[in-house]
Amino acid sequence: MTFRMIAALLLLATPALAQDKQRVQFAKGSSNITLKGSIKGDNDRDYLVSARAGQVLTVMLKPSNASTYFNILPPGSTGEASFIGSSEGNRASQPISATGDTVIRVYLMRNAARRGESSSYTLDIGIAGGSDALVAGTPYNATATIRCVAEPDKPMTGCQAGVKRSGGGNASVHVATPDGGSRVINFRAGVGVGSDARAAFAVTRRGDVSVVRIGTVEVYEIPDAFVRGG
Repeated sequence: MTFRMIAALLLLATPALAQDKQRVQFAKGSSNITLKGSIKGDNDRDYLVSARAGQVLTVMLKPSNASTYFNILPPGSTGEASFIGSSEGNRASQPISATGDTVIRVYLMRNAARRGESSSYTLDIGIAGGSDALVAGTPYNATATIRCVAEPDKPMTGCQAGVKRSGGGNASVHVATPDGGSRVINFRAGVGVGSDARAAFAVTRRGDVSVVRIGTVEVYEIPDAFVRGG
């Protein structure tokens, strides 16, 4: 038997590394938990969190290895993530899009996994809310028509918008602009803090409305009630 044949047989006999799974169980009367764990190489760990649509999931990871991150996979996902830690950081707060098991997947970046590195970590998980349900058939907690200008030399008009709230006045407002484009405007504690545009961002107040200006053209008038709910 040749060396290549032996190597091939050994490779076939080596089982693929499976992802460890752990269901998250909150103590009675509590909606927060701190877990400790460790991973090595490409052996990821999945934490299954049972939650209802409209609730808000918060996650914070504190790893010993800086190459450790987590992704969030919504119910029914076949691998698609709604939050990617390697590009968004080790803190997340986002509304649950559908009732079922949301997966928090802790992993090492590929280069660290290939070197067989390990990581110990603590994982803080919380679930809040539930009354701010999603609008049926959408990922939004509310939808509305807001006043906007998105094109040069155009008058103020109405733009369809949806809001994803994560509690405490934190939200992202997703606007469909009349020219067929889109804009995302982010709020923290009820205050507009930025957008997905690479342009100057400014906010002024008019009563209970945030008047958001992006660049020299775009203007969006967003009521506080739309951002915060209620």
